Amino acid sequence: MVLAARFVPALRFHFLTRFFDPLLRLALDERGFKERLIQQAALAPGHRLMDLGCGTGTLLVMIARQIPGVSLVGLDPDAAVLGIARRKLAAAGVAAGLVQAFPWESPFPAASFDRIVSSLVLHHLLPGDKERTLAAAFELLVPGGELHVLDLGKAHNLAMRLASLAPRLADGLSATAQNVHGELPRLIAAAGFPGVREEHHAATVFGTVAWYRGVKPAATR
Repeated sequence: MVLAARFVPALRFHFLTRFFDPLLRLALDERGFKERLIQQAALAPGHRLMDLGCGTGTLLVMIARQIPGVSLVGLDPDAAVLGIARRKLAAAGVAAGLVQAFPWESPFPAASFDRIVSSLVLHHLLPGDKERTLAAAFELLVPGGELHVLDLGKAHNLAMRLASLAPRLADGLSATAQNVHGELPRLIAAAGFPGVREEHHAATVFGTVAWYRGVKPAATR
Protein backbone atom coordinates (compact mmCIF):
# COMPACT_ATOMS: atom_id res chain seq x y z
CA MET A 1 0.00 0.00 0.00
CA VAL A 2 1.37 3.43 -0.96
CA LEU A 3 0.26 6.27 1.27
CA ALA A 4 0.73 9.95 0.69
CA ALA A 5 3.03 11.76 3.12
CA ARG A 6 0.27 13.30 5.29
CA PHE A 7 1.72 12.41 8.66
CA VAL A 8 4.87 13.22 10.59
CA PRO A 9 6.94 10.07 11.24
CA ALA A 10 7.67 9.12 14.85
CA LEU A 11 10.88 11.21 14.97
CA ARG A 12 9.99 13.42 11.99
CA PHE A 13 12.40 11.67 9.60
CA HIS A 14 12.02 8.05 8.47
CA PHE A 15 15.70 7.23 8.93
CA LEU A 16 15.34 7.96 12.68
CA THR A 17 12.44 5.54 13.19
CA ARG A 18 14.67 2.75 14.49
CA PHE A 19 15.73 5.01 17.38
CA PHE A 20 12.16 5.77 18.47
CA ASP A 21 11.76 3.08 21.15
CA PRO A 22 15.06 3.69 22.99
CA LEU A 23 14.61 7.47 22.87
CA LEU A 24 11.08 7.23 24.26
CA ARG A 25 12.29 5.01 27.10
CA LEU A 26 15.05 7.51 27.94
CA ALA A 27 12.97 10.66 27.68
CA LEU A 28 9.65 9.61 29.21
CA ASP A 29 8.22 7.17 31.71
CA GLU A 30 6.77 5.35 28.71
CA ARG A 31 5.65 2.20 30.49
CA GLY A 32 4.24 4.13 33.43
CA PHE A 33 2.32 6.49 31.16
CA LYS A 34 0.93 3.65 29.05
CA GLU A 35 0.10 1.67 32.18
CA ARG A 36 -2.08 4.55 33.33
CA LEU A 37 -3.77 4.60 29.91
CA ILE A 38 -4.49 0.86 30.15
CA GLN A 39 -5.94 1.23 33.64
CA GLN A 40 -8.06 4.15 32.50
CA ALA A 41 -9.51 2.08 29.64
CA ALA A 42 -10.85 -0.55 32.09
CA LEU A 43 -10.42 -3.39 29.61
CA ALA A 44 -11.95 -6.83 30.06
CA PRO A 45 -11.66 -10.16 28.23
CA GLY A 46 -13.85 -10.12 25.15
CA HIS A 47 -13.37 -6.43 24.46
CA ARG A 48 -12.40 -5.46 20.92
CA LEU A 49 -9.69 -2.81 20.97
CA MET A 50 -7.99 -0.67 18.35
CA ASP A 51 -4.69 1.06 19.05
CA LEU A 52 -5.06 4.07 16.78
CA GLY A 53 -1.56 4.97 15.63
CA CYS A 54 -0.06 1.86 17.22
CA GLY A 55 3.53 2.72 16.29
CA THR A 56 5.98 -0.01 17.27
CA GLY A 57 3.38 -2.05 19.16
CA THR A 58 4.52 -1.52 22.76
CA LEU A 59 1.03 -0.72 24.02
CA LEU A 60 -0.47 -3.76 22.27
CA VAL A 61 2.06 -6.05 23.94
CA MET A 62 1.37 -4.53 27.36
CA ILE A 63 -2.39 -4.96 26.95
CA ALA A 64 -2.08 -8.56 25.74
CA ARG A 65 0.07 -9.50 28.73
CA GLN A 66 -2.19 -7.83 31.27
CA ILE A 67 -5.67 -8.64 29.96
CA PRO A 68 -5.74 -11.92 28.03
CA GLY A 69 -8.77 -12.33 25.84
CA VAL A 70 -8.87 -8.78 24.44
CA SER A 71 -9.10 -8.78 20.63
CA LEU A 72 -6.35 -6.44 19.42
CA VAL A 73 -5.95 -4.37 16.27
CA GLY A 74 -3.18 -1.85 15.61
CA LEU A 75 -3.51 0.76 12.88
CA ASP A 76 -0.75 3.05 11.63
CA PRO A 77 0.11 4.72 8.30
CA ASP A 78 3.86 4.19 8.73
CA ALA A 79 5.13 0.96 7.17
CA ALA A 80 8.47 1.22 8.98
CA VAL A 81 7.00 1.29 12.48
CA LEU A 82 4.56 -1.48 11.58
CA GLY A 83 7.53 -3.62 10.59
CA ILE A 84 9.02 -3.08 14.04
CA ALA A 85 5.63 -3.80 15.61
CA ARG A 86 5.29 -7.11 13.75
CA ARG A 87 8.67 -8.27 15.02
CA LYS A 88 7.93 -7.11 18.56
CA LEU A 89 4.52 -8.83 18.65
CA ALA A 90 5.99 -12.04 17.24
CA ALA A 91 8.79 -12.06 19.80
CA ALA A 92 6.25 -11.59 22.61
CA GLY A 93 3.89 -14.24 21.22
CA VAL A 94 1.09 -11.68 20.89
CA ALA A 95 -1.64 -12.07 18.27
CA ALA A 96 -2.87 -8.75 16.90
CA GLY A 97 -4.02 -7.53 13.52
CA LEU A 98 -1.84 -4.77 12.11
CA VAL A 99 -3.26 -2.51 9.41
CA GLN A 100 -1.46 0.17 7.41
CA ALA A 101 -3.88 3.03 6.92
CA PHE A 102 -4.49 6.59 7.95
CA PRO A 103 -6.66 6.73 11.07
CA TRP A 104 -9.54 8.36 9.20
CA GLU A 105 -9.43 5.69 6.48
CA SER A 106 -9.84 2.57 8.61
CA PRO A 107 -11.10 -0.46 6.64
CA PHE A 108 -13.34 -1.54 9.54
CA PRO A 109 -17.11 -0.99 9.59
CA ALA A 110 -18.87 1.22 12.10
CA ALA A 111 -19.27 -0.09 15.66
CA SER A 112 -16.35 -2.52 15.36
CA PHE A 113 -14.64 -1.74 18.68
CA ASP A 114 -15.43 -1.44 22.38
CA ARG A 115 -12.33 0.62 23.11
CA ILE A 116 -10.04 2.81 21.04
CA VAL A 117 -6.75 3.96 22.55
CA SER A 118 -4.31 6.48 21.12
CA SER A 119 -0.88 7.19 22.59
CA LEU A 120 1.22 10.21 21.51
CA VAL A 121 -0.29 10.25 18.03
CA LEU A 122 -2.70 13.16 17.63
CA HIS A 123 0.00 15.83 17.96
CA HIS A 124 1.55 14.47 14.74
CA LEU A 125 -1.62 15.25 12.74
CA LEU A 126 -2.52 18.50 11.04
CA PRO A 127 -5.63 20.23 12.42
CA GLY A 128 -8.10 18.98 9.81
CA ASP A 129 -6.78 15.45 10.11
CA LYS A 130 -7.18 15.52 13.89
CA GLU A 131 -10.89 16.24 13.44
CA ARG A 132 -11.27 13.50 10.84
CA THR A 133 -9.42 11.01 13.04
CA LEU A 134 -11.62 11.71 16.06
CA ALA A 135 -14.78 11.54 13.95
CA ALA A 136 -13.64 8.17 12.57
CA ALA A 137 -12.95 6.91 16.10
CA PHE A 138 -16.48 7.86 17.11
CA GLU A 139 -17.93 5.87 14.20
CA LEU A 140 -15.76 2.83 14.90
CA LEU A 141 -16.92 2.55 18.53
CA VAL A 142 -20.00 0.68 19.62
CA PRO A 143 -22.62 2.71 21.54
CA GLY A 144 -21.21 3.07 25.03
CA GLY A 145 -17.68 2.46 23.71
CA GLU A 146 -14.80 4.55 24.96
CA LEU A 147 -11.95 6.58 23.48
CA HIS A 148 -8.83 6.96 25.63
CA VAL A 149 -6.08 9.36 24.57
CA LEU A 150 -2.60 10.03 25.92
CA ASP A 151 -0.97 12.97 24.18
CA LEU A 152 0.62 16.38 24.49
CA GLY A 153 -1.72 18.58 26.49
CA LYS A 154 -2.07 22.18 27.53
CA ALA A 155 1.15 23.50 29.02
CA HIS A 156 0.16 24.14 32.64
CA ASN A 157 3.03 26.45 33.57
CA LEU A 158 5.87 28.44 32.03
CA ALA A 159 8.37 25.61 32.34
CA MET A 160 6.06 23.29 30.38
CA ARG A 161 5.47 25.95 27.73
CA LEU A 162 9.21 26.19 27.24
CA ALA A 163 9.66 22.40 27.29
CA SER A 164 6.97 21.99 24.63
CA LEU A 165 9.05 23.98 22.14
CA ALA A 166 11.18 20.93 21.34
CA PRO A 167 8.35 18.65 20.15
CA ARG A 168 6.61 21.59 18.50
CA LEU A 169 9.67 22.35 16.38
CA ALA A 170 10.28 18.65 15.69
CA ASP A 171 6.70 17.71 14.79
CA GLY A 172 5.54 21.00 13.30
CA LEU A 173 3.99 24.08 14.85
CA SER A 174 0.69 23.66 12.98
CA ALA A 175 0.36 20.01 13.97
CA THR A 176 1.06 20.57 17.67
CA ALA A 177 -0.67 23.92 18.26
CA GLN A 178 -4.09 22.53 19.19
CA ASN A 179 -2.51 20.17 21.71
CA VAL A 180 -0.40 22.70 23.60
CA HIS A 181 -3.22 25.28 23.52
CA GLY A 182 -5.49 22.84 25.33
CA GLU A 183 -7.94 22.22 22.49
CA LEU A 184 -8.01 18.41 22.50
CA PRO A 185 -11.01 18.13 24.86
CA ARG A 186 -13.00 20.45 22.61
CA LEU A 187 -12.02 18.51 19.50
CA ILE A 188 -12.94 15.17 21.08
CA ALA A 189 -16.29 16.59 22.20
CA ALA A 190 -16.95 18.00 18.72
CA ALA A 191 -16.53 14.48 17.29
CA GLY A 192 -19.59 13.39 19.30
CA PHE A 193 -18.24 12.50 22.74
CA PRO A 194 -20.10 14.41 25.49
CA GLY A 195 -18.51 15.25 28.81
CA VAL A 196 -14.89 14.80 27.74
CA ARG A 197 -12.57 14.78 30.71
CA GLU A 198 -8.89 15.29 31.27
CA GLU A 199 -8.21 12.45 33.68
CA HIS A 200 -4.65 13.38 34.58
CA HIS A 201 -1.64 15.36 33.39
CA ALA A 202 2.08 15.11 34.01
CA ALA A 203 5.17 17.23 33.44
CA THR A 204 7.83 15.84 31.11
CA VAL A 205 10.95 17.07 29.35
CA PHE A 206 8.75 17.54 26.26
CA GLY A 207 6.07 19.54 28.05
CA THR A 208 2.75 18.52 29.56
CA VAL A 209 1.22 15.20 28.62
CA ALA A 210 -2.42 14.53 29.43
CA TRP A 211 -4.85 11.64 29.55
CA TYR A 212 -8.35 12.15 28.10
CA ARG A 213 -11.51 10.04 28.13
CA GLY A 214 -14.50 10.23 25.78
CA VAL A 215 -17.53 7.93 25.92
CA LYS A 216 -19.83 7.40 22.95
CA PRO A 217 -23.45 7.77 24.04
CA ALA A 218 -25.30 4.51 24.49
CA ALA A 219 -27.96 3.69 21.92
CA THR A 220 -31.42 4.94 22.77
CA ARG A 221 -34.71 3.34 21.84
